[in-house]
Amino acid sequence: MIEKKLRQEIAKIAKKNWQVELSDVVLVSPKELWQGDLTTNVGMKVAARWGVPASQAADIVIGELVQSKFIKKNFTKVTMAGPGFVNFFMSPQALYETVQGGLKNTASPDWRGQKVIVEYSSPNIAKPMHVGHLRSTIIGQALVNLYAALGAKVVAINYLGDWGTQFGKLLVAYDQWGSKVALKHNPIDEMLRVYVKFHEQVKKNPELEKQAQAAFYQLEKGNAKYVRQWKLFRQYSLVEFKGLYKRLRVNFNHWEGESMYQRLLKIIIKDLVTKNVATVNEDKSIVVLFNDNKTPAMLIQKSDGASLYATRDLAALKARVKKYQPRLMLYVVANQQALYFEQLFTIANKAGLAPKTNLRHIKFGLVLGAGKKKMATREGEVIKLEELLNQAADLAWRIIEKKNPQLKSNAKTKVAEAVGVGAVKYNDLSQNRLTDIVFDWKKMLSLDGNSGPYLQYTYVRMKSILRKMGKCQMLKFGVASLSDEDMELLRKLAQFKNALERAAQDNGPHLVATYLYELADTVNSYYHESPVLKAPEPARSNRLKLVKQAAETLKQGLGILGIQVVERM
Repeated sequence: MIEKKLRQEIAKIAKKNWQVELSDVVLVSPKELWQGDLTTNVGMKVAARWGVPASQAADIVIGELVQSKFIKKNFTKVTMAGPGFVNFFMSPQALYETVQGGLKNTASPDWRGQKVIVEYSSPNIAKPMHVGHLRSTIIGQALVNLYAALGAKVVAINYLGDWGTQFGKLLVAYDQWGSKVALKHNPIDEMLRVYVKFHEQVKKNPELEKQAQAAFYQLEKGNAKYVRQWKLFRQYSLVEFKGLYKRLRVNFNHWEGESMYQRLLKIIIKDLVTKNVATVNEDKSIVVLFNDNKTPAMLIQKSDGASLYATRDLAALKARVKKYQPRLMLYVVANQQALYFEQLFTIANKAGLAPKTNLRHIKFGLVLGAGKKKMATREGEVIKLEELLNQAADLAWRIIEKKNPQLKSNAKTKVAEAVGVGAVKYNDLSQNRLTDIVFDWKKMLSLDGNSGPYLQYTYVRMKSILRKMGKCQMLKFGVASLSDEDMELLRKLAQFKNALERAAQDNGPHLVATYLYELADTVNSYYHESPVLKAPEPARSNRLKLVKQAAETLKQGLGILGIQVVERM
């Protein structure tokens, strides 16, 4: 409420003097605490629009703000910083109210009630999920959690690769070499086995490629046998996928697939041709040409009438916009698909498929091993995601066994799962998504430094203090008796909501992780400098309250990243 009111106060002054609207007034938390608790670049906004010197505009804003009763009550200091920036230092009471309110309600005025679609994970059916699916899955879920925390109405979609020529290959392969018994008992491995065999045999018998094309064409036409077999492949795949998603704490509102949009393909193609966005070639193939002479043409229908991935994506985009009317639609897909999404969004904009929707490709880098090579087995095959998570849990179990051997076996297993999977996720989400990430197990599972286990262990330590005290919600918080150390922690806690808003602006979960790491570091320094349980009153009550708020903030923030906290380690 304090931030909202401050924005309104600034906007009132800026509008009176320069016609600056509320939407132009941005408040963020400075990177360093010495810069204040909140800052605004309103002077820069005025300078850019009206040519008034930024420092002069900021000075006028400060001069009028300091006369406000609201400012006098809630802020101890308002200063200019740099050309056009205004820094605000909140009073202890205002800080504490901000911390309490921020945990109870993280919704942002910018996102409350807005519809956001996030498409992520999107594995191909009939194949095991592998390490290459990891980043899309956990970055996507973190963004879903982030926008939901900010009050948006989020639609989380898993858009499965369940259509295309590769399924013609699988159908032919299963017909020739498949085993019903093997499919029933180990479906993913059996489907992968025959699919690999197809590619081995097609080198000797190129005719198989034509058979596969014909089989997919029949599948598109509704061939009963192929449709029945395809549905079975899909059903088996979903069972395995759901088990992995449960381990990763990933949840979808909708499970879609390319196959869902088959009936809309003729409509979307006709629409693109009618609007002169797409061109029909002499061989009856249909293509979209781009005006910049740099972007390669995109084929949206083959000469035999078969559809392509792009055709289905355009149909899905149009259907989602019509159904949800989202403000924002995010596609969480690797860097390598940048050109594809540039083409896709250009077509969508030219055809008017999403006039009020911001379409964004959320790119990310590769997953690398410790040697900075793409993670793979010795045979060059990708590592199964299940194997990766099992390895993480096993390594975490060894650390917990060494650190806390008294912990019961079943509890140790649960903690190891949370810590191991959390380490994998934090290692990814703590880094800028555009960069490649490296799997250094020792660093990832360290209880020191910027790691998931370090944050989880910090939470465990805080909960241990609170357990020793018992119920501390009845303790009073006395803002008049806060030490410098208390104030530093309180001010760091007050930055939580703003960290979420900055992360949404950048679609960067790493900004949430950065804040949580800084909070954990602040808390750990606080323990050493400010004894909690042995402190006299009122310091003891204040510190217990601050520890409780810090524990809840850390838990909530890790939850947004999809990482589970534990009570003991």
